[in-house]
Amino acid sequence: MESADESFDFVIVGSGGGSMCAALVVKSMGYRPLILEKTDLFGGTTAKSGGIMWVPNNRFMKRDGVADSTEQAMTYLDHVVGDHGDLPGATRARRLAYVTEAPRMVDFLVDQGIELNRHPYWPDYNDDQPGALKEGRTVFAELFDSGLLGPLRRSLRPNFVPVPVKSQEMWELPLFKTTWLGKWTMARLVLRMATAKLTGKHWVSGGAALQGRMFHKALQAGVDMRTNAGVQRLLTDEDGSVSGVLVKIDGRELRIAARFGVLINAGGFAHNQTMREKYQPGTSAEWTATCPGDTGEMIEEMMRLGAATAQMEEMVGNQVALPPGLPGRIALVVSEIAKPHSLVVDQSGERYTNETQSYMSFCQDMLSRHKTVPAVPSWLIFDSQYMAHYMIAGTLPGSRKPRAWYESGWLVKAPSVGELAQRLGMDPAKLKATVARFNGFARNGKDEDFNRGGRAYDRFLGDRAQAPSPAMGPVSRAPFYAYRFYPGDVGTYGGVITDVHARVLRESGTVIRGLYATGTSTAGVMGRTYPGAGASVGPSFVWGYVAAKHAMGAAMASRRTAGMTAAVHE
Repeated sequence: MESADESFDFVIVGSGGGSMCAALVVKSMGYRPLILEKTDLFGGTTAKSGGIMWVPNNRFMKRDGVADSTEQAMTYLDHVVGDHGDLPGATRARRLAYVTEAPRMVDFLVDQGIELNRHPYWPDYNDDQPGALKEGRTVFAELFDSGLLGPLRRSLRPNFVPVPVKSQEMWELPLFKTTWLGKWTMARLVLRMATAKLTGKHWVSGGAALQGRMFHKALQAGVDMRTNAGVQRLLTDEDGSVSGVLVKIDGRELRIAARFGVLINAGGFAHNQTMREKYQPGTSAEWTATCPGDTGEMIEEMMRLGAATAQMEEMVGNQVALPPGLPGRIALVVSEIAKPHSLVVDQSGERYTNETQSYMSFCQDMLSRHKTVPAVPSWLIFDSQYMAHYMIAGTLPGSRKPRAWYESGWLVKAPSVGELAQRLGMDPAKLKATVARFNGFARNGKDEDFNRGGRAYDRFLGDRAQAPSPAMGPVSRAPFYAYRFYPGDVGTYGGVITDVHARVLRESGTVIRGLYATGTSTAGVMGRTYPGAGASVGPSFVWGYVAAKHAMGAAMASRRTAGMTAAVHE
């Protein structure tokens, strides 16, 4: 590229899951990467997330004696994802590449000094399918002291969980009112927070811990990283190969050359309402939990160069509520919806799905239901037992709820189910019949309509203190309550099509040379499904790892060829 202001071996757009992984691979192979982050914080949506990676056959499973294999994981994905002509991002070849490379990626990070571990029990989301594991295939980062980042601690995007709770504690903590393990978890958390205050530690958890560790390691490795650096355009050579980027930093446009490739990991288009209306009508940017930079312009820029796209109608659905006055604007309520003494109904007062299934499947059902019966928003119906025992929109069990919640009509309270129906604009007889039918299932421990509690994952989200099923409990004790929620998301799930090396493809299937992509900028390798916790963060890391290995491998081969040519001429 002519007249470049700067030059690097590999330019990475975005600082989410796969970006720092790719940068560490590039550095480990002796080359110079550059990370460009358009917002003022590093970490992307990965930092805001639970920070879980779905990694089959990983080293921690072997350590703990949990049997898995490439073949077993592929059996599971073959049944859950399947082969569909309209899912070119989720071909069997791509799935096999993912299953093969994912454990290698984890090994690489551990060798780099990233402290990872596995959740002792987090079932695959479709654990009733062949090849699934009830123990789960999840990998996470241990708590991270962000104080190690020094002055750059404030440059790490914060997590949605503001307290230093470990991954394995995340599901126990909300049960501190009903189980001894929950009480012990709460006691440990309080002690950890008090100790941190005394010792000056700044523990972060979830995705912030994962990205904090990656950020820290990248800094130690000398990776050049810049915030407030929005890429305006991809630059190409005469033959159409991507050779660099045009980036705006501090109001100045710079042309930065990328000798061996550009990796796009800039997120999807969750905050771009125009793109949502085009590809995902009926969804809203107001319901997303992604970071503000998730605006889709890099997908459009790759399309300008001829990149093919697929799965643009898909998102990683995640149920969200919008209680007034909430500091974070939205509340992720997937765990709340799965607790006993509650059920979900559409706006007519009918139950329409299994409340404890995966969040992506739930939101797909919600949007599908809305095509025939108003179901966006839907209502979570619960009783005083639920109010006393479980968290609501981040508030402690049994605590007084903000007056604004009631005055705004977000949280509705009534002395009977019939009166609750009237206040929600439903037919009282219909809601009473729905609740009565559900209560019968709850008392018998078997949901004859939607099989709630029939899978290990369903029960995992519930309350094991509840019998006969951890997933269900009668909605029977007055007063009764309801709040509305929406089919939100933690990211869109469609984008450019990439091959097994993470190279971006044209509609013809040919490669756009020099251009790689990962994360939600791409058509996801999991298709229209979410096989297990971390099925979005995991692929972001894996394809970033794969892209960097491929690009730098080609660079090394080119260097060897040049060396041999020079030797011949000598």
